[in-house]
Amino acid sequence: MASQSDTARTVIHGLDFGLNAWVVDEQRQRYLHDPGSVDETWRSFFASRATVSAPATVSAPATVSASASVNRAPAAAPAVLNAVRIAALIHAYRVRGHLMAATNPLGSPPAAAPAELDLAAFGLHDADRTEHFVVDGFAGRTTMTLDDVLGAVREFYCGTTGFEYMHIQDFRERRWIQERVEGPQPRPDRAQQLRILYRLGAAEAFETFLQTKYVGHKRYSLEGGEAAVVLLDALLLRAIEDGVAEAVIGMAHRGRLNVLANIIGKSYAQIFGEFDDAVDKGSVQGSGDVKYHLGAEGIYRALRGGSVAVSVVANPSHLEIVGPVAQGVVRAKQDLAGDAGSRAVLPVVLHGDAAFAGQGVVAETLNMSQLPGYGTGGTVHVIVNNQVGFTTLPRDGRSGTYATGVARMVEAPVFHVNGDDPEAVDRVARLAFDYRRAFHKDVVIDLLCYRRHGHSEVDDPSITQPVMYDRIDAKPSVRTLYAESLVARKAIGERQAEGARRDYQERLEQAFAQTRALPAPAAAEEEATTGQPTVRPAPHRPATAIDERMARQVIATQSELPEGFTVHPRVLPQLNRRTASLDTGTVDWATAETLAIGSLLLQGVPVRLAGQDSRRGTFGQRHAVLTDRHTGAELTPLRSLGHGAAPFTPYDSMLSELAALAFEYGYAQTRPEALVLWEAQFGDFVNGAQTVVDEYIASSEQKWGRRSGVTLLLPHGLEGQGPDHSSARVERFLQLCAQDNMTVAMPSQPGNYFHLLRQQALDARKRPLVVFTPKSMLRSKAAVSALTDFTGGMFRPVLPDDTVDPGTVTRVLLCSGKVFYDLDAHRKASGSAGTAIVRLERLYPFPEKELTVELARFPATAEVRWVQEEPENQGAWFFLAPRLHRSARRPVACVSRPEAPAPAVGSSRWHGLEQKAVVASAFR
Repeated sequence: MASQSDTARTVIHGLDFGLNAWVVDEQRQRYLHDPGSVDETWRSFFASRATVSAPATVSAPATVSASASVNRAPAAAPAVLNAVRIAALIHAYRVRGHLMAATNPLGSPPAAAPAELDLAAFGLHDADRTEHFVVDGFAGRTTMTLDDVLGAVREFYCGTTGFEYMHIQDFRERRWIQERVEGPQPRPDRAQQLRILYRLGAAEAFETFLQTKYVGHKRYSLEGGEAAVVLLDALLLRAIEDGVAEAVIGMAHRGRLNVLANIIGKSYAQIFGEFDDAVDKGSVQGSGDVKYHLGAEGIYRALRGGSVAVSVVANPSHLEIVGPVAQGVVRAKQDLAGDAGSRAVLPVVLHGDAAFAGQGVVAETLNMSQLPGYGTGGTVHVIVNNQVGFTTLPRDGRSGTYATGVARMVEAPVFHVNGDDPEAVDRVARLAFDYRRAFHKDVVIDLLCYRRHGHSEVDDPSITQPVMYDRIDAKPSVRTLYAESLVARKAIGERQAEGARRDYQERLEQAFAQTRALPAPAAAEEEATTGQPTVRPAPHRPATAIDERMARQVIATQSELPEGFTVHPRVLPQLNRRTASLDTGTVDWATAETLAIGSLLLQGVPVRLAGQDSRRGTFGQRHAVLTDRHTGAELTPLRSLGHGAAPFTPYDSMLSELAALAFEYGYAQTRPEALVLWEAQFGDFVNGAQTVVDEYIASSEQKWGRRSGVTLLLPHGLEGQGPDHSSARVERFLQLCAQDNMTVAMPSQPGNYFHLLRQQALDARKRPLVVFTPKSMLRSKAAVSALTDFTGGMFRPVLPDDTVDPGTVTRVLLCSGKVFYDLDAHRKASGSAGTAIVRLERLYPFPEKELTVELARFPATAEVRWVQEEPENQGAWFFLAPRLHRSARRPVACVSRPEAPAPAVGSSRWHGLEQKAVVASAFR
């Protein structure tokens, strides 16, 4: 390996370009791939045979200057060489100019250019400054002096906005940005300036008012980053001009109240009421949440006319998790919009700099952006860059130069902009919107600003960042700076600048006075006193059985395939068995699921299925999408149900649980009429999405009044596959069950699973459903259902044992899931006629009435045992124990594996011995 005193230099066309060899080589590679992707100057330079051939690479001392190397090079046309030098200079500024941009409102512009932007690095000198060079259309010119070129590239790329976009592979996108960046930028007209000033004044006055009236209250203010309101204003104004019907905003808590007031249109009185705890909580059964986590829907009204619907998604303090939820909400709205799709709904996500760089869900969400099942036509990401986390500086919170580094993975352009230049902020917002519209891709705005009060209003940031906060304390506000700038430019007068702020302050005072005059809501007072929220009546259970004609119509799609479509020889027998199973009474799990989905489609219920390998099914059981064995063409049989059927959209997701499940939660929340299924590859992996389960699925209705009918399919069961392919952590879901917040089920019969899915889709009252689905049971000959199980009945939360004489029973075994089949096989083999086995198919809401009735059939002297294959400290036991005691009206014992920190053993032999011991113990 060469030492740092030596460097590998690429010699191209006999020229050594020193530090900037990368510039020439990058252009050369693009030229070789597509000559049209480089400018005419480069095409001319690379046109010779010597250049097109592979470049020679030699080691040369780093002390040899580029100009010296050029002087030693073979003779070449001076005009061509000079044009290449200038082209390399321009290209280098396009790539690296952002490093010199004055984007930090708390710091000075970079004192000196990086070495690679120095003139000498291009074989140019001060003596060349007045020389004219061919620039091949740069800035609309054919020739320019070196001084003019330097002035232009520094104006375009080193002002208060830094542009990162040269990492984008598609030259059309790069050229599109260049055409809009490389040229004189007109000042906003007077109407625009007044709009910007008004938005800044409104944002500042709102925060100042709260700081004065509610001293010591946390609100996570936007002070220092008020330009974010200008940015959102510009985005939404462009949305109105473009005919967008709706915008959806996902954001963390900083600045949320300001956005709700000044963008969403939430009333000041309502916000002030939340500070006074004077809001009626009667409409929310549960905990409610702090004011800076709440969502809202409203209408954004442009100052010069026009409006657009806009909403903010509710979110917890888990910062970036709201991002994929917002994407799911947007995709659902876009699907409802039909062909208008991404043009109809604009997604905007606001991030903090520390969180954007620090949380992996950001990368997961970005990775979704171009995937078929998850794309939303591009999202405008806005990083409200406070340049510090809670107390952590960037040097301790990220390894890259920028918080935005992760966005390069999807080739999103990044616009770094100084928050103290609101006109530049307004400009990049419009540029970002236009890019998203043109290319349907994500775009990132890095809004560099600061926070005036530290992490929250009760924090003292000078303890950890004294120098930074001395500088912040001495800074005038963004509005003040902009107003002074407009006055200095004679755009407005001082009286006009002050008048707008004063008017806004008076409106806030009026709203505050009105809020203080309101009485405390009685419902909230009563609930706070009694601790008892209002109980909702039980929802009506929908009919879930289907007729035989519908069942056969659905199953016919599995075998009546288009002529010429070749099904894989390992799949075809499964499809044929599905068709025959209605007559043989052997409907398995996958066929039951097909019947559930297909019948819902015929009834007009859309179904979305997503997950890792879900189209085929992890265990090769589903085959919702078939692939032609010879051509690779794809076919979705359930889409052939006829013109009146609702859409079925099955997708294989990326290898993610966290962002993927958050997306489906948001989608289901927005489309309550659809059945939205998310399947984990193995149920064990759902713990990678624990934040979504805790913060959204289990508690969103209790915190925010937001219901979601998302359904989780989690393969579960101990089958000797080790600790990570056994348990979907039943105990964790049950621990979160309260206040009728979700349904948790472990069905053991295909027919019951069919009714469960249909009930979830057709029930008017939406809540999440968690289904612990089988693995080995998918192909069990014992775990089958007859056609009559689908054409009659409904979901049964308790499956009775009709194979025994109740009066002769001395032992009742209660269980859920596949362990039933192990227990039943042992009972038959051992002749334990006095043992009844009752299946608990729904774990929550606990079916106390049904189980009590079933257990009452047996003698009061009969012993009752709960049997589970999970370790005693896992599974359903700890949750069910007190409930089982009540239903049985006698003590209930637990039969299980011993307590363990891991769900299962790693040896299949050891597992088999354990399983036999558990089953045998149940009968002793």
